[in-house]
Amino acid sequence: MSLFSRDKKRVTVEEAHRRTQGAHAPAVLLDVRERGEWDAGRAPGAMHAPLSALVAGAAVPQAAQGRSLVVICRSGNRSQQAVELLRARGADAVDVKGGMQQWAAAGYPVVGGSGNEGSVA
Repeated sequence: MSLFSRDKKRVTVEEAHRRTQGAHAPAVLLDVRERGEWDAGRAPGAMHAPLSALVAGAAVPQAAQGRSLVVICRSGNRSQQAVELLRARGADAVDVKGGMQQWAAAGYPVVGGSGNEGSVA
């Protein structure tokens, strides 16, 4: 059974956090920003799959395959594009309204490449 309703394509950052954080999270947080943005700061536990790579035909990371995906970018624009592409491939995916900007504004952690506090680029 799908974690997400096929007609619900967007979730709030609160719902994204609930679904993706913790050892037994039912979904994977998939960050589709480009490498520099990812390196500057990301949500803990997120997996990286740049939208440009997905558009070029790349698969999502192996650990995310076959799992429900909560897709995030900086503001929510690229993640909407990624969700359309991933759903066309048969993935169970939704995007996060407001993206990493909203994630950080809600007070959720952002970590950098070395695990230190990061920033949203």
